[in-house]
Amino acid sequence: MKYKRILLKLSGEALMGDNQYGIDPARLAEYAGEIKKVVDLGVEVAIVIGGGNIFRGVAGASKGMDRVQGDYMGMLATVINGMALQGALEDAGMLTRLQTALKIEAIAEPYIKRRATRHLEKGRIVIFGAGTGNPYFTTDTAAVLRGIEVGADVILKGTRVDGVYTADPEKDPDATKYENITFADVLNKGLNVMDTTAFTLSQENNLPIVVFDMNKEDNLLKVCRGENIGTTVY
Repeated sequence: MKYKRILLKLSGEALMGDNQYGIDPARLAEYAGEIKKVVDLGVEVAIVIGGGNIFRGVAGASKGMDRVQGDYMGMLATVINGMALQGALEDAGMLTRLQTALKIEAIAEPYIKRRATRHLEKGRIVIFGAGTGNPYFTTDTAAVLRGIEVGADVILKGTRVDGVYTADPEKDPDATKYENITFADVLNKGLNVMDTTAFTLSQENNLPIVVFDMNKEDNLLKVCRGENIGTTVY
């Protein structure tokens, strides 16, 4: 395996499947199956998941809602998704822990770096909920932050697109995919990989990002093996 410890970033929208909102149990089961393949081979897995399938703070703010209030609502949405994913992973026979940046003791442990690291060492999947616990920060930033804190080898950003392109491949048929690209080139070309805060944090800490299509069978396994799947930003 190329990567021993990974931080997998999933979008909340990915859990919708073909629905317009909410959580698709079938998609959850698919993701659990893909994650189990790498766990069974000894990869230590931490996960950060967004909340856009339930609520997005920025969208709420654009309609007149207080931004801070909206962001906290978004954090709670990530906890709901984290609980759903935790259930699917445990149904598939894996050991998990859900840690949250906001204290919700009835359903999750508070985030403690040393405890999270110990869980990973023992082969448990750790899901980090509630973002960073602060408004104005995205779950992309939370993913990079937690990845750095627990010593992940890489950030794996699982999306519905199979990498980073010269332009939006869903809008521009002539867009071409990068197999590898440096942090500096992403910035110079104005490409969209993660939000600026998350991206800069990753760059400053030399933590590579792999953008890949999570919905294609065995892609996660292939990325962990070091196969040329998606786009690696280094």
